[in-house]
This record gives sequence, structure tokens and C-alpha cells, in this order.
Amino acid sequence: MSLKENLRNWARRLKRDGVALWFASRHPGTPFAAKLLSVFVVAYALSPIDLVPDFIPVFGYVDDVLLLPALIWLAIRLIPEDVMGECRRKSEEWMAREGSKPRSRWGAVLIVAIWLAVAYAAWRA
Repeated sequence: MSLKENLRNWARRLKRDGVALWFASRHPGTPFAAKLLSVFVVAYALSPIDLVPDFIPVFGYVDDVLLLPALIWLAIRLIPEDVMGECRRKSEEWMAREGSKPRSRWGAVLIVAIWLAVAYAAWRA
């Protein structure tokens, strides 16, 4: 397999796992800490707004390439395997039916709130 194919498969799995965390955050078998982290990760991953805009050189893609995969990996590790397997199946079915990932308005609100908090902290300093 070529590097390009490996990266493409990794991106597909990442997208699937992001949607699977959306299902896991509502699953009764998911531990509370994992639910909290999943809600945060899903809100951020599905937000139409990035914490660091992509047009900023280098830093704009750091959240997409490093931060988000690390948070998804951590959330998955906190969820029991049987629950995660069920949520991954639901995710694949949902993505096949809908053709794209969902959007999160709460994620956009979260990102704007973080921006406002940082701006306020900078203003107060």
C-alpha cells in the first residue's frame, strides 16, 4: 500500500471514529469521563469553525493533524471495546446513509466561547 492510500485510510477511520464518538457519547455503556471527553471531541471535530483557523501558516493545521487525532484516540481508549464496536457499526451505517459527517452548532459555540475567553484574558493582561 502506498503512503497516499495509508493516509486516506487513516483519514477515513478518523472520520468514522469521530462519528462513532458521537454515538458513544449517548450510549448508556460509556463511562462518565469518556462521555464528557467524547462530547468535547465531537463538538470540536464536527464544528464548522476551527480553534486555530487553517489559513494561519503551520499552526492552522496542527489541531487537525495532531490535537484532534490525539483526543479521538484518548476518548476511544476510555470506552469499552464492545460499546466502541457497536458505535463504529452505527457510524458506518449512518455515514453510508447520509453521505457525510454531521455538523455541530454546539461545537461552533464552544469554539467562539474559547476565542472570546482568550480575547478577554489578553485584554485583561
